[in-house]
Amino acid sequence: MARKTKVKDKWREKKWVTVYAPDSFNNIPIAYIPITGDEHAKGRVIEVTLFDILKGDPSQYQYKIYFQIDKVDGEKATTIFKRYEYAKEFLRSLIRRGSTKINYITECKTKDGHIFRIKVIALTHKQLNASRMHALRLIARDVMNKTIPQMSIDQFVQATCYGKINSDIMAAAKKVIRIRHVGLEKVKLVRTAEAEIALLKA
Repeated sequence: MARKTKVKDKWREKKWVTVYAPDSFNNIPIAYIPITGDEHAKGRVIEVTLFDILKGDPSQYQYKIYFQIDKVDGEKATTIFKRYEYAKEFLRSLIRRGSTKINYITECKTKDGHIFRIKVIALTHKQLNASRMHALRLIARDVMNKTIPQMSIDQFVQATCYGKINSDIMAAAKKVIRIRHVGLEKVKLVRTAEAEIALLKA
């Protein structure tokens, strides 16, 4: 008589943890997920929208935020901010015929040493020539170089997700160029302060 092999129920072996946003979002719970082990969970990325966090204007669904689990303690998982970006549908809705799209990509370091790659998008009411496009990129660069190095990571994340950096660039740009939209299309954490210190010591 053949022996019956007991099949493991992998789903029942998982444990469930509540995932919390970092300090910049007041550590609110953002997900409840199954994990196979604490170490396996580290590095896992959780995607939410700005609306999931603020529960405010439905237009906040247009902005995606990604958090990465950095530690699991019992049934609680803490995260770091990993990425922010426009939803693809929102980005498509911004593009209009007859206007100019200007992109500018740069890296900035917060005062506590975290490095981010930032992609700025600006859209105008009408076509711009090359010199005015260049002028707009310089304005975006100058605003970010002046403000971001004065911010902690929590201040930077809030300024990114709540539109403060957008409005600063818009305020500076509209003095010389008429634009209908400016924003941070994508913001990505390149290196944490700890990783940057380790790199410099290497």
